[in-house]
Amino acid sequence: MSTVLPLNAAPGAPAIDFDNVSLRFISADGDATVALRNFSMSVVRGEFIAIVGPTGCGKSTTLNMVTGLLKPTVGKVQVMGQPVDGIDPRIGFVFQADAVFPWRSVLMNVAAGPLFRGMAKKEALELAQHWIQKVGLAGFDKHYPHQLSGGMRKRVALAQTFINKPEILLMDEPFSALDMQTRTLMQDELLKLWSSTGGSVIFVTHDLEEAVALADRVFVLSARPATLKRVYEIDLPRPRVMSEVRYDPRFIELSKRIWADLREEVDIH
Repeated sequence: MSTVLPLNAAPGAPAIDFDNVSLRFISADGDATVALRNFSMSVVRGEFIAIVGPTGCGKSTTLNMVTGLLKPTVGKVQVMGQPVDGIDPRIGFVFQADAVFPWRSVLMNVAAGPLFRGMAKKEALELAQHWIQKVGLAGFDKHYPHQLSGGMRKRVALAQTFINKPEILLMDEPFSALDMQTRTLMQDELLKLWSSTGGSVIFVTHDLEEAVALADRVFVLSARPATLKRVYEIDLPRPRVMSEVRYDPRFIELSKRIWADLREEVDIH
C-alpha cells in the first residue's frame, strides 16, 4: 500500500524537530532572559513524547515554538521537515483551560472545526455525532458546556481536536484540573484515541507518573535556562491501562529514576 505524504512533508522527516534551539527574551528595560538553551528533540511520526521539568523552566515554550508563536533566537524548529511558519493546520491543541464555546451545544462545539474548514453542514454534524459517541458523550449532544462536568468538557475538547485528524497533537497540562478518578479515565481515553489515529504527541505535564504511564519517551528539562538533561525510553508494553500500569515494577523503577533526576532540578529552582 502506498503512503501519501501530507502537503509540504519531507519524505522520512520527523514530525517535529528541534535542532540546537535557544530562546532569549528581552524585557522592556532591556534585560535578557534565556528560557531555553541548546535544546534538541526529534519526534518521529506516531510517537508519544512527554516533557517534564521544574515549574517555569520552559516546557510550554517548546509547544509555542512548534506553533510558531515563538521564534528561536538560535537554531531551528521544523514540522514535517519544513521550517515552522505560523500555525500549521495539521496541528491540534488540548490545553488545561477548556477551549469549548460556552454559547454552543456539544454538537456544534465538536462540529466547529470541520465547518470552519469548509465541510458541508450535514456531513460535519454527522461526523460530530460520531466523535461525540466515540468519546463517551452519546445523548449529550444538545447540552451546553455549563451543564457538563469538568471531565465531560474535557471529552468535548478531545472530540473537538480529534475530529480534525491532527497529525501532531500538542497538549499542555490538559488533565491537571481534574480529580484523580476522572484524570485516569481521560488518560485512558487519550491513549485509545491516539492509538487509533497514529498522530504524534508532545505532552507537557508536571505529573511525573502521568508522563511515564502515557509516553514512549520522557524528556527531562533542567531548571531555567532550560536544557535537555536526559531522555528516558519508556519500554512499558502497549496497550496500557492507566489503573494497572502504575503497579508494574518497571513503571515504579522508571518513575524513581526520573524523579531522582527531576528532584535535583526542583531543588535548584
